[in-house]
Amino acid sequence: MARSAKSTFRCAECGWTTLKWVGRCGECQAWGTVEEAGAPAWGGVEPVRVGSPALPISEIDVEAAHASATGLDELDRVLGGGVVPGGVLLLAGEPGVGKSTLLLEVAALYADAGPVLYVTGEESTGQVRLRAERLGALAPKLYLAAETSVAALAGHVDAVAPGLLIVDSVQTMSAPNASGVPGGVTQVREVAGALIRLAKERGIATVLVGHVTKDGSIAGPRMLEHLVDVVLQFEGDRHSQLRMLRAVKNRYGPTDEIGCFELTDSGIIGLPDPSGLFLTRRNEPVPGTCVTVTLEGRRPLIAEVQALVAPTALPQPRRATSGLDSARVAMVMAVLERRANLRVGASDVYASTVGGVRLGEPSVDLALALALAGSHTDLPLPRGLVAVGEVGLAGDVRAVSGVQRRLMEAQRLGFTKAIVPRHSEEPVEGIETIGVDDLGEALRLALPAKRRS
Repeated sequence: MARSAKSTFRCAECGWTTLKWVGRCGECQAWGTVEEAGAPAWGGVEPVRVGSPALPISEIDVEAAHASATGLDELDRVLGGGVVPGGVLLLAGEPGVGKSTLLLEVAALYADAGPVLYVTGEESTGQVRLRAERLGALAPKLYLAAETSVAALAGHVDAVAPGLLIVDSVQTMSAPNASGVPGGVTQVREVAGALIRLAKERGIATVLVGHVTKDGSIAGPRMLEHLVDVVLQFEGDRHSQLRMLRAVKNRYGPTDEIGCFELTDSGIIGLPDPSGLFLTRRNEPVPGTCVTVTLEGRRPLIAEVQALVAPTALPQPRRATSGLDSARVAMVMAVLERRANLRVGASDVYASTVGGVRLGEPSVDLALALALAGSHTDLPLPRGLVAVGEVGLAGDVRAVSGVQRRLMEAQRLGFTKAIVPRHSEEPVEGIETIGVDDLGEALRLALPAKRRS
């Protein structure tokens, strides 16, 4: 058969292509199926036979796409119900925060419903087994494998046929057809692509553990976060038992939920009501402390802000913060200096939170300002008081979202009075709400003795 300069021949059965005509397909070995296809279409990409035809959207089966619970309520809250078959989840966090402990707990709970494959590239199976014994996470259908090759991992998947696949971690795996060292940009991209294809084709819920860099971002190419379906960030101070899980990206659920956990020697425990961890129990009020209500996602959390303003003989006063944004602390101090005539700039200032919680929401500004003012004047705030509001550079107290939800949480924990921005005084039974326009008015209400002296 004559062939034009740009034509090719394609098998009608499997799509195999060749530059010359042959009577038998070199791929599927079928006779008489090779036909002239002409020039490749789609800009050089030749169409091939599809694995399954396109269907009307109303005929698509959605039963297999429903989320299944992991058994860990706080994780299911963040995911929006659980893991989705074929969905790929990326869990990132600092070293030692408890990622492997969390996933081992999840694997043991999920194994009650079906087989789970836990592939570790950082530890031996014996080390993982010892941790599982300590956590009480031994399950008959939980399979362990120590592998660093994607090809070997695929073999384990064929043998086990898991409903949940956990890979710890994606930076330790390597793809044989990619250049570079494990953890490099090329290897991470190829490994992630192979695991995502495996998850989608087999309908396996897959969890990938990712390392983070010094600045807290996920190591590897940025494309890794775009490829996966869910990105979770596991946070916590290694000196504290509190851990927080938040969704950065979630194709199957909300991204404004947060899960709270307590890391103990016997495992990781979900905390459905963590507010009590961020308060100090004391008999009498202490100067320099103020309680606020922050929103982590849609969950209100009661937290205590502490400040210490102390005289110094140093030419450059010290500034130290823990759990608070140092830039916002400096801004609130400047507003107190300029708008409230409180000379705190020449003193050492220490500001922190209780329980290791990180408060980055602007609604904490008012509580921080009252704590700084109380420490500077050595006057305690009234018992049972909470403060919520953002402080502007002009000294105004700005409105924040979810005030009623915050006040309901404060009332539930026994607080009786709240200082909030004006026009945000939504009535909540059992708690007195006081609206203020600026920081000076808030100081007069919270520290009346200061004005009388």
